[in-house]
Amino acid sequence: MMTFMPNRSAPRHPGASPQSGFQDPLAAVKDAGLGRVVERALMLDALDRQLRHCLPSALADHCRLGNVRDGTLVFLVGSPVWKAKLRLHADDLLEAARAAGLPARELVLKVATMQPVPPDAAPRLPLSRAARDALRAAAETIKDPELRARLIALASVP
Repeated sequence: MMTFMPNRSAPRHPGASPQSGFQDPLAAVKDAGLGRVVERALMLDALDRQLRHCLPSALADHCRLGNVRDGTLVFLVGSPVWKAKLRLHADDLLEAARAAGLPARELVLKVATMQPVPPDAAPRLPLSRAARDALRAAAETIKDPELRARLIALASVP
């Protein structure tokens, strides 16, 4: 019997070090009091990968676990066609969830298409002087020349 265990260690940013003052984004969110939300998102992501593994790869590429609540798995698909195809594998998903230690009894499928956001949908706001100064200060502490150049370029945007 396979037991689902979420990965509790957040990946470190390659340039992160105690001396650089850079804080891993996941750690920053956890420190802001959102640790339970981050843990749940990481758990759902790991469970999603585990459950989709039991599906044919063509189908697995078009669905994603959206939620787990009260014995119900909620999967999101990109179109009604994929919803119909995933419905044929409902028993496989529920069995895989039970094998992972979840008391899954029901599968709900939802079509959730994401419409692309046009680049001109939201006007770009200019950076404040303080933001540009902060980017330049951050660039001075970075050893990676490519990242340093990008931060300086960002600081130059009006």
